[in-house]
Amino acid sequence: MNLGLFEENFLKYDKVFKDFGVKYKVFFARKANKCKSFVKAAKSGGFGVDTASLNEIKDCIQMGVKPDDITVTAAVKNRELLQYVVAHQIPIVLDNFDECELLHQVLTEENKTLRVGFRVSGFWHKREKLYSRFGFDVEEIAGFITQNLKGSGKYNRFLYHGLHFHLNGYSTEERIDGLSQCLDLVDTLAIDGFKTSFVDIGGGILMNYLTSAVEWDTFHQRLKQSVYEDAEEITFQKNLLGITNIDGNLIGEPHVYPYYNELFQEHFVEKILRGEKDGVPLCKHLQQRDIELRIEPGRSMLDQTGITVAKVAFRKKDSQGRLLVGLEMNRTQMFSSSADYLLDPIFLPQYSGDHMPCEVYFVGAYCLEQELLLKRKIQLHQFPEIGDLVCFVNTAGYMMHFYESEAHLFALAQNLIVEKNSVWTAIPDERFSSII
Repeated sequence: MNLGLFEENFLKYDKVFKDFGVKYKVFFARKANKCKSFVKAAKSGGFGVDTASLNEIKDCIQMGVKPDDITVTAAVKNRELLQYVVAHQIPIVLDNFDECELLHQVLTEENKTLRVGFRVSGFWHKREKLYSRFGFDVEEIAGFITQNLKGSGKYNRFLYHGLHFHLNGYSTEERIDGLSQCLDLVDTLAIDGFKTSFVDIGGGILMNYLTSAVEWDTFHQRLKQSVYEDAEEITFQKNLLGITNIDGNLIGEPHVYPYYNELFQEHFVEKILRGEKDGVPLCKHLQQRDIELRIEPGRSMLDQTGITVAKVAFRKKDSQGRLLVGLEMNRTQMFSSSADYLLDPIFLPQYSGDHMPCEVYFVGAYCLEQELLLKRKIQLHQFPEIGDLVCFVNTAGYMMHFYESEAHLFALAQNLIVEKNSVWTAIPDERFSSII
């Protein structure tokens, strides 16, 4: 991992917010990568950390991150987690009525108060209500806050702090509508004396993996064409990566991340800030209301910060003649919710071989027929030898650790942080909290 590039990605967001004159806070989504070094870098860089579990929260406190620089958006917040955030006075984002009730119990027992935000969902976009399993409905949350958080309300130990949402997918237009409707909530709550300090629009901020739109479009065309009987196989057993094939009719699109994007990272945020509400840019609305805009980027904060490297363990042909190259890793060490990772790896042979190109499928160490590291067929410039290295690029965001497991009692991969002073050095990173 390279921490210098991590800070550079933060500075891209820092610049766009400053250019627009908007109060802001960037929280790195820790769930995207477990390396503690990124938490330390966030602390030294002056930005925050978004946490999704008790151990992630404990890591931050252990490493000296200030409570105000931590946000808690965990999907499940049990009593132990809530007791910890109350003890350390870490602001929290509440998602549902049961969380409110449990936090109320903890605060009453401890005779304390806590700053809280509320996750909001159910926004209207193009006359349709956006689905989410998370959050309070946008049409109900104002009444809930007004009724329960006032002096005589049930949850009067909650100190209202702000609003939060996280939308599925990568639409800037949906985020513009979500932010606009949150600002309506801000105004409604202000009438009843509730000052909103922030609106957090979550993550899902696109990044760009490819330089060529043509390359991306060509892949989609070739994938769909590969279904025909006389077409060349470009994925293992002509896997369509999520497209449904019904008697030759292809339905849907590949279930993969959009690897080519013209609107990404700071440009993505800029588009939202320029979005309009009642004919006025949202950045102006935020300024007028003195609202801090928060974001929680994960993948895009980790752009170009990490690679995954594995050794060649064997070469063989399967029962249908495909050349398989086994690597000393497993598929959970480079796996996300996508149907496949669509960047070509870099092949690093130990020495120059016969220079005869070959097409291979990379397979891993789990004892499963479907243990494919990549479903795509990859062309190598020479035949691989045992001990050669294969480097999968730009994998720090969600690929290394998100689904990583220790099945077969395999050891987890070692993580190294590289730095350059006068020379390049590499030091091990401690990924997991040692606190039980």
